[in-house]
Amino acid sequence: MAAVNTENQKRPLSAAFVDAILHADVYATAIETPLDAAPRLSARLGNDIWIKREDLQSVFSFKIRGAQNKIAQLSDAVLANGVITSSAGNHAQGVALAAKHRGIRAVIVMPVNTPTIKVESVRALGGEVVLHGANYDEAYAHAQAIAKSEQFEFVHPFADPAVIAGQGTIALELARQWREIPNAVFLPVGGGGLLAGVGAYLKQCYPTIKIIGVEPVEAAAMHDSLAANELVTLERVGSFADGVAVRRVSEQTFALAREIVDEIILVDTDEICAAIKDIFEDSRVIAEPSGALAVAGLKRYVEKYQCQAQHFIALNSGANMNFDRLRHVSERAEIGEHREALLAVEIPETRGAFLRFCELIGNRNITEFNYRMRPGKTAQIFVGVSLGDARTDTPALIATLAAQGYRAIDLSDNEVAKIHIRHMVGGYVASLEDELIYRFEFPERPGALHDFLTAIGDNWNISLFHYRNHGSDYGRVLAGIQVPSSDFSIFAEHLETLGYEFFDETENPAYRLFLA
Repeated sequence: MAAVNTENQKRPLSAAFVDAILHADVYATAIETPLDAAPRLSARLGNDIWIKREDLQSVFSFKIRGAQNKIAQLSDAVLANGVITSSAGNHAQGVALAAKHRGIRAVIVMPVNTPTIKVESVRALGGEVVLHGANYDEAYAHAQAIAKSEQFEFVHPFADPAVIAGQGTIALELARQWREIPNAVFLPVGGGGLLAGVGAYLKQCYPTIKIIGVEPVEAAAMHDSLAANELVTLERVGSFADGVAVRRVSEQTFALAREIVDEIILVDTDEICAAIKDIFEDSRVIAEPSGALAVAGLKRYVEKYQCQAQHFIALNSGANMNFDRLRHVSERAEIGEHREALLAVEIPETRGAFLRFCELIGNRNITEFNYRMRPGKTAQIFVGVSLGDARTDTPALIATLAAQGYRAIDLSDNEVAKIHIRHMVGGYVASLEDELIYRFEFPERPGALHDFLTAIGDNWNISLFHYRNHGSDYGRVLAGIQVPSSDFSIFAEHLETLGYEFFDETENPAYRLFLA
């Protein structure tokens, strides 16, 4: 096995890794993953985009490469008691699989908030899971203590030359697979091992390629370190992209990054969710948040530099996604694509106000509509509107509404609104009388909500309204309608003529407990 010789300071540090990458031992457990075209994304962005599919590894992540190379290089004597590591999940699975192949014990310390799918996958591979700490750093400290007390060999997820060289084998495959030398390669960054390994080889062999690292804005350890020209330890990191939630990169990955990286792009949660959707639309694969980072960064880069007709490669680094996170991803993807605006709109508290508002929206699709009656002459609604490009269309829509007397506030970048308030519009109204609650279903199509409100008419006051377009065949509305007892028979006849399926929910205990 070739070792990395970093003693020779006369040549770049990245050059010292090329031989180690060429001789790395990864294919006992890893596979050569394909480089797939992304035709839909390419057409939309006007560039030739390809995705390296590391999500197709047996552990659904590139991390098997570094773990396999490290464990393959260790002697039987060193591995007598087994190995230990700390990881948020993907490196853990790589170590567990490589250890299983070698026939040795593997103990994995994982933060307590690690996605269940990753914990169970480690156990299925024979790894002994220890859940400890609220973040990677606390898990790392605990793993180091166990390694010392029980004489385990520690396999670091990124601060190890053998691990870096293992990840660098991706670059060897890219050089065999691409049709032409790309203008740039986009790589997710956590601790920096992947960036260091792939970037070191590509910069030495293909110096014209730009190496672009991508980090979440809430876990920008490499970005901040490069900006400060020294290692920076973040006070805290966000956990949405848990695979890259690292407070501090290593000295070696930082040194390599200073030498090889052209730029670090930062992206937010909405952009990551949009990238997950982009990958799904081209491959029908659901990437985990850290797996979609590179595509999110690529899109931000194209927008920033107005790139056209260039050749780009992005790495899908993993697909270990908990199923229950898909709801959050779906909620945020359209905003991340700048295709949806979330608005707070003040409307007159009068009959027919909803319908007039929908008429102003025009042929734009309403994706969400939340309202609860309150005392006074005006009401606030929370509305989502599908747009071509929210960055230009939202100000135009707000201006249109303002011209007709509707005051609107853009909440598309308001984190509290996106996570919490959209689900909390409503509540108890003390002076409300004669309220009936009905659930309606109608065929979902552009303009469907407008047609529904037109059919309902303005003979009775709407006191509550909740609608969310979930992309299904049928739209679902929960509506409160004030109907005096003297009008009930007329109202019942009107419902039968609507042509929509409806259900009386006035006695529903959830309504009675929280809204009545």
